[in-house]
Amino acid sequence: MLATPTFSLAELNFVSIVPMLILLVGALIELIVGMCLKNTNKQLYVVLSLIFLGLSLGSLMFVDGVSGVSAFYGMIVIDSFAFLGLVIILLAALLFLPLTLTSKKFHDFSYYEFYALFLFMCAGFAFMVSSTHLIVIFLGLETASLALYTLIAMHNRRTSFESSIKYFVMGALSAAAFAFGAMLLYLATGHLEIGAIWEVLELQESGKNQILLFASMAFFITSLGFKLSLVPFHTWTPDVYEGSNAFLAGFMSIVPKIAGFVVALRILSLFLPNEGVQYLFYALVVITITYPNLVALVQSDVKRMLAYSSISHAGFVFSAILIGEGAYMALFMYWFLFLFANLGAFSMLWVSRTKEQMWDKRYDHPYEKFSGLIKTSPIIAVIMGIFMLSLAGIPPFSVFFGKLEIMRVAISNGYIFLACIMAINSAIAAYYYLKLIVYMFLKEPLVENGELYTQNATLPLKIIMAIAAILSSFAIFYLDTLILIIGSVFYYL
Repeated sequence: MLATPTFSLAELNFVSIVPMLILLVGALIELIVGMCLKNTNKQLYVVLSLIFLGLSLGSLMFVDGVSGVSAFYGMIVIDSFAFLGLVIILLAALLFLPLTLTSKKFHDFSYYEFYALFLFMCAGFAFMVSSTHLIVIFLGLETASLALYTLIAMHNRRTSFESSIKYFVMGALSAAAFAFGAMLLYLATGHLEIGAIWEVLELQESGKNQILLFASMAFFITSLGFKLSLVPFHTWTPDVYEGSNAFLAGFMSIVPKIAGFVVALRILSLFLPNEGVQYLFYALVVITITYPNLVALVQSDVKRMLAYSSISHAGFVFSAILIGEGAYMALFMYWFLFLFANLGAFSMLWVSRTKEQMWDKRYDHPYEKFSGLIKTSPIIAVIMGIFMLSLAGIPPFSVFFGKLEIMRVAISNGYIFLACIMAINSAIAAYYYLKLIVYMFLKEPLVENGELYTQNATLPLKIIMAIAAILSSFAIFYLDTLILIIGSVFYYL
């Protein structure tokens, strides 16, 4: 007789998906509330979203019992990468969402669907980082991407529709590339779970299925290169950032990228033992760090400049995948520090957002807009200067320590040339960040009314900007604690 298969709910480890379930349930509740309560103040949905995001973040403390243990028969894994990725995703969402509480009424924030889609998007990214199964990663990727396309379009401007369509087309190509890569990897190994794929690759004879593996790698680099804005897959980034509101642009510079980094850590590491692949990744890192920096030098809009700078920062962090296991802690440390500096920079653009194109017919935030800001709105000028200095990697501001750690790890692992490229590009980047400071502090104001730069400011926005400014300015005081926390996660999980 055939043995009767046994099934136990305990084996599924439901605790591992509680953070994602909270987000999904929260999104459904917001949809129900929105349909039942018409014309409700948007603050209700913001508060509900923050509650569910906070509960999701808090629930991570209960996943320790299943840390590093696969759940749902290998579909979900909460390991050190997943845990830190989830923390960054949920923390960024908690910090960015209050930016919707502006004093000016913007069209997209008046819909309850906006906040439900925001939670669905966060849940999709959470599934991406919490799985080692290619199908689940793909489903999480598509869930997050489809929600994000819609959120961009809801800004209800011509440039927003254009950006959404452009992002959708490029995202569809990225999704197709991911699916083809997964298919070829399955043909080569017979598995879709990354751990099982590792075991097969270690046992395979040299040269066997190499064509399938290299073709799979090409598709995965294309797909993940799009999500991480690696050169030459970066072309969508400045246009999409420009068409999005500053709130979403800042969010896109942080959350989709950390989800992409975690997935890249899991998948692209499969191919790194090959020496030719290492040279390819080396070239990708160097080009991605350098080319956007050079383009950023000639930008006339601050938001587009920040878009190109975020591509260069992604190149810095992608180098951790090339360097290997010793650099993984540096990756998460860099992105934590970058989170606060970029949050602050985009928050300042959001606070100074005006519906009237007073300075430029096309751009919302040309450099000229900030001319003489120190005279018309000195506090805004000083805070914006702090964020520019931090992003430039000037000590003692936060991103300096992230760059320093990445370069230290690169040198200790023999990547001397790469560390030199990083140092040179940090000097180049300082020029276009300091360019804005020159406009703010050394040029005469074009507009005497300083209230234009704070017309969207509300108490929640001021609190967020204060948090970002403090954490960007005084990183040296909490750096040891941050390193200890990240190190303990890697040690215990």
